[in-house]
Amino acid sequence: MEPQGNLETLAAQQTNLMDSLRFWATHSPESTAFCFLRDGESDRICWTYEELDRRARMVAAKLQSMNMAGQRALLLYPPGLDFLAAFFGCIYSGTIAVPAYPPRRNRNMNRIQAISDNAEATAALSVHDVTDRVSGLLDQAPHLKNLAWIPTDTLEDQLVDQWTPPTLEPETIAALQYTSGSTGTPKGVMLAHRNLMHNMKSISYGFEPGRIGNGVFWLPTYHDMGLIGGILNPVFSGLTCILMSPLAFLQKPIRWLRTITRYRTTISGGPNFAYELCIQKVTDEQLQGLDLSSWDIAFNGAEPIRASTLEAFIERFGPVGFRAEALYPCYGMAEATLIVTGGEKRAPAIMRTFHGKSLDEHQVILVDADHPEARKLVGCGSVLPGQDLRIVDPIHCRQLPADRVGEIWIDSPSVGLGYWENPGATQETFQAKLVDSTSGTYLRTGDLGFLHEGELFVTGRLKDLIIIRGVNRYPQDIEQTVEQSNHHLQAGAVGCFSVDISGRERLIVVSEVERIRRKDWSDVIESIRKKVTLEHEITPDGVILVRFGSIPKTSSGKIQRHACRDGFLNDTLTVVAQWFAWNRETETK
Repeated sequence: MEPQGNLETLAAQQTNLMDSLRFWATHSPESTAFCFLRDGESDRICWTYEELDRRARMVAAKLQSMNMAGQRALLLYPPGLDFLAAFFGCIYSGTIAVPAYPPRRNRNMNRIQAISDNAEATAALSVHDVTDRVSGLLDQAPHLKNLAWIPTDTLEDQLVDQWTPPTLEPETIAALQYTSGSTGTPKGVMLAHRNLMHNMKSISYGFEPGRIGNGVFWLPTYHDMGLIGGILNPVFSGLTCILMSPLAFLQKPIRWLRTITRYRTTISGGPNFAYELCIQKVTDEQLQGLDLSSWDIAFNGAEPIRASTLEAFIERFGPVGFRAEALYPCYGMAEATLIVTGGEKRAPAIMRTFHGKSLDEHQVILVDADHPEARKLVGCGSVLPGQDLRIVDPIHCRQLPADRVGEIWIDSPSVGLGYWENPGATQETFQAKLVDSTSGTYLRTGDLGFLHEGELFVTGRLKDLIIIRGVNRYPQDIEQTVEQSNHHLQAGAVGCFSVDISGRERLIVVSEVERIRRKDWSDVIESIRKKVTLEHEITPDGVILVRFGSIPKTSSGKIQRHACRDGFLNDTLTVVAQWFAWNRETETK
């Protein structure tokens, strides 16, 4: 792939992220690199590229004094700019960065402990507020006590002059990016410097950022979209990026749009649920004063993209300057660093209608929008340069023709080296081979989809596919129907899955409800049952309404269907009301 941009940008793109940051710190030292909105609105702190470079050298010198090159360091930071100094401090010292969420009193420490154990971490970096109080939180994770806890915001300035630039090879591991699964042993994707640099070039190819724009991000930095898209790519491109905490956005989605307006932002985005949240929560009064005309790239990825959401967002925010061609559906995953496919800038998102029942049987048939079986899907763009994408029969490992749905396989320089200390899972996921080809190895994504006229359409997850009485159903289709069945249900908070009950597969629906007091929820349950039966010709066997904010989600807001299923089987869901088509007391789960 040919690098994008002017000669200055080309120099930064050819090397690694340390050289990228050093380049901008030298050539544009006073340019603002990042601002963090402490209150999600106007209270901000900003660092220039020179300041970020200086703080990174301070952290790096400390890590070098501890001989941390090649060792793993947990990055356990609350939202803010200190994470940036720590991550680039790891890059500047050859330490392998392991981003994770910080310890909190109301959060289970088991996952942090599991990540630390798997990564064989020797240090934990955070701010002093976290390191000061962490001792009382480690009783449930005693192994973490053995780490060297470093409050990077209290390091002394003179460390800057003690830093020695390391030699960074393309194959050297820069970071472990842990996937957001909730059960079993966590899997850390090994990202080498060459993986990061190739993906930066892919993003730049798709976004065409230039240096006159800026970005706004609220996604957590321990999530691949927040880290790669919101932190690393702006540094790669020399952009200014405005950051806010995820909670600031979730509490008041209007903050995101007001920030875009205030800073004349060109690049921002998030998962589909973020756009849906704005549609539902932004009032007519809050629309006053918004101007979204500067927004060139409104990327949407990390979870199923709904045509209804895109259409509603255009309708809702078009009057305040949002343009349909700004929508940028894309597809990617942590195992491929981030982006794999993306649309064409300044072109409307591609939405096509296919025969729904045929899709359930993995056949691709284009139909008119008014066809009774029409199912509208959003294209996730074309395969970006330098990447090889195949649609494959997941059982027989043969490439499928264009009219079939199969598993998405990827071969790309962006694909990570594998899972840290997990050769079995690495071989299974990262080293797949087509039986009828002499080509190289592929990453098995676990996602189902197809290519239609060069556009990738993602239909669901292989492991989440619901098969009831021999009929295939995609859970996200049923989940969308459930959401629309009653206004008392919470958007983006529905999980559907199947379970074996006494030798029979049962369809279970779990949904959050609004934060309201209500004794009788039977009408809501009935509306779910009727709507799903009518639209999908399959009747739910169980409907469970759970408390607002309690459904298991990933760091990016994606529903964790397997965690919902485990909660159902273990009776750990926070139930408000429920209904079952069988007697749970007499039939075995």
